[in-house]
Amino acid sequence: MRLDDQNESDNVEDRRGTGGNFGGGVRRGGVGIGAIVLALTASYFFGIDPSVILGLGSNIDSQPSQHTAARKPPAADEMARFVSKVLASTESTWDEVFREGGSRYQEPKLVLFSGATPTACGTGQSAMGPFYCPSDQKVYIDLSFYRDLKQRFHAPGEFAQAYVIAHEVGHHVQNLLGISDKVHRAQQGASKARANALSVRLELQADCFAGVWGHRADAAKNIIEPGEIEQALNAASAIGDDRLQQQTQGRIVPESFTHGSSEQRMRWFKRGIESGDLRQCDTFKAASL
Repeated sequence: MRLDDQNESDNVEDRRGTGGNFGGGVRRGGVGIGAIVLALTASYFFGIDPSVILGLGSNIDSQPSQHTAARKPPAADEMARFVSKVLASTESTWDEVFREGGSRYQEPKLVLFSGATPTACGTGQSAMGPFYCPSDQKVYIDLSFYRDLKQRFHAPGEFAQAYVIAHEVGHHVQNLLGISDKVHRAQQGASKARANALSVRLELQADCFAGVWGHRADAAKNIIEPGEIEQALNAASAIGDDRLQQQTQGRIVPESFTHGSSEQRMRWFKRGIESGDLRQCDTFKAASL
């Protein structure tokens, strides 16, 4: 990616190596280990906090403990600088999109952590992969995730890595637009299959929003190099529910999908990056995904 001329974001908080007490967890009810494994697998890539997938929602009783003052990543940390520049690019893009719609974009924070960290949605853990917490409007990522993206899931490349950030920022956009709240309200009391189907549409829309960012950022600053769109498509394919289920449990159960199939994730990302139009990302009105 061509990011040499891109400024770094001021909204990156580096918690790596800070340690801390991460209390909390689930207050009421219980979730079997099988469900937890499936939720972590489903959320391992580009998902909202797994508590949402598990249907726990407000049962999370963990709040961030007292922190040392937020600090910036070291200037020599190339990967941290990379994600900071990607975040800044999303900020410029969504600032413009929201202005066009007559409103103001509220920038999210991006938290770098290692191992575990407190969030307003519960204790975030590296095994969850990157996730967005709507309660504190922060994106969380352990940068070791990118090693897994390349080695375990064979989805290397800078634009694949940028797609990770852009997808989570897409969830932030959904939160600001009130889409996430509507979906979560609709999931309350719905059947498991219906709740999963709504989750799929939410995730595919975040994929499309990631594509909108890519289209508009490239049009503004020519950041995408030849072949890099294929990197993001490869990542989208690698983390489709069907492929993950086949790898982890040896069979595919479509009614349990929470993020969408490989084909669907690729299709909606392509729709966003080819159009650059937020209106093309209405997965909730689409007759077919």
